Amino acid sequence: MPSPIAETTPLILASGSKYRAELLARLRLPFVAESSEVDESPQPGEAPATLALRLARAKALAVAARRPGRCVLGSDQVATFDGRLLGKPGSRAAAVAQLEAQSGRTVEFFTAVALVMPAAAVVDHLDRTVVRFRPLSAQEIRRYVDAEPALDCAGAFKCEGLGISLLAAIESQDPTGLIGLPLIAVRELLARAGCPLP
Repeated sequence: MPSPIAETTPLILASGSKYRAELLARLRLPFVAESSEVDESPQPGEAPATLALRLARAKALAVAARRPGRCVLGSDQVATFDGRLLGKPGSRAAAVAQLEAQSGRTVEFFTAVALVMPAAAVVDHLDRTVVRFRPLSAQEIRRYVDAEPALDCAGAFKCEGLGISLLAAIESQDPTGLIGLPLIAVRELLARAGCPLP
């Protein structure tokens, strides 16, 4: 159910993600979050980067259709590992299995953001982050999953928390992109839209 506050707030985050809301709050702009209810299923043969951009735009457009005259920000993240999409583990066993597979390997994250502005075209940006895991022992993996169960995070880790200890390197232009919302790009998109910024 849309929030009535959204009627007077110029910026809407088209997301139900607490991580994205926490990130956007760093910019100290007034906003409300509203879930888009968009189907996130990939299309046959769809490339990860294309999927992330399509879903970010779809989420922003879905909420903008309900909230005409507002700036709406949509975002989506797609992780890939070993040539396939990597989902959220959802259970302890699946988290352990993901981390065991990723030990000493590389995971790629594509985080897209799209901004729908009143009476203007949609603008978007794609952030790519490469995460390299160091070799992990079974004991390290289980200790991490017990300490910080990242069951709602693709790759089963949180780089902003204890999960950083599992990694050998992160290659990115924007560290917030890996968490779920690339704030450097978001600030640029909002500036282009004429939103007042700190």
